[in-house]
Amino acid sequence: MKRVLALLLALVLVLALCACGTKKEQPAETQPEQPAETQPEQPAQEENKLVKDTCILLEADEAMINNYSLLAVNPEAPFADADGKAVQGVEINAAGAAALINWLLSEEGQGLAADYGVADYGEHLFYLKEDRPVSAAQIPAATDETRRVRLSTTTSVNDSGLLDYLLPVFHDKYGYEIEVYSAGTGKAIANAKMGNADLILVHAKAQEEAFVEEGFAYTLDGMDSARLTYMYNYFVLCGPSADPAGVKQAGDVKAAFAAIAAGKHPFISRGDGSGTHSKELSLWPEELGITKEAESFKDYTDWYISANAGMGACLVMAEEMGAYILTDKATFLTFQTADGAA
Repeated sequence: MKRVLALLLALVLVLALCACGTKKEQPAETQPEQPAETQPEQPAQEENKLVKDTCILLEADEAMINNYSLLAVNPEAPFADADGKAVQGVEINAAGAAALINWLLSEEGQGLAADYGVADYGEHLFYLKEDRPVSAAQIPAATDETRRVRLSTTTSVNDSGLLDYLLPVFHDKYGYEIEVYSAGTGKAIANAKMGNADLILVHAKAQEEAFVEEGFAYTLDGMDSARLTYMYNYFVLCGPSADPAGVKQAGDVKAAFAAIAAGKHPFISRGDGSGTHSKELSLWPEELGITKEAESFKDYTDWYISANAGMGACLVMAEEMGAYILTDKATFLTFQTADGAA
């Protein structure tokens, strides 16, 4: 009997020790979770670093005016895919596009565009052209057939937050649902040429004029032109606060670009056929021969970086590399605020 009791006592002790051992292992099981709780703060801190040094170094140069135009897509246009093959069965919502264009060009729409950003940034992000077209057309409410409107536009309009500010007002008042495709101007126009947009809002004059000449746009009733240029802002030349190229002392934007090239200071190019890319190409010294073709800058790749990316991504690259970059002011200011810069 004593032997049985002894065995039972030993068993109880073993079980108690196992239980204690299990309890001691619990902190080891929960230990890996502790870094996971604090880890979300790490990316946020790193992201904030991306916007602390890049700043505007040169602005308000007459060569840096950035005009924006509205164009209605012609329902009878020669739509084609990326390979040049005709696209059949394209349906363009001409009525919906006309409604949106007329509202954007109305006193209400233009007034909202002009006021955008003043409360948040203390300055205008977009300005109205003095010779702009103004619409007084009656705007019909959306119907089941006209409700969906496809807008192809540039990243500088979309990334600035302007459309998020304007389109809800238009929707609430007239009931239209606007689908926005945002890319560089070249891609935004190409999208429309394939029949994937009812109107475009872009900022590259030569490409817009070609769009009209090729039969992809038409003149709305009451307007004098198919290309409706009505607002503008400014491109700005940004870079590291130390400004090793001396951009601030350059005098004008072309002299600044020459200084960047002469010193082989890193420069981030959109490289995507956008309106910003087109403007940038026009500012380099002609003797450099920089064009949209990669062959033209093959000898400059130690300082000239063609990103083939949107404005936001390029601004991040410029910050990380301490590089110079051309951007529109509206996107730069909203980029700073969104990422928590001072």
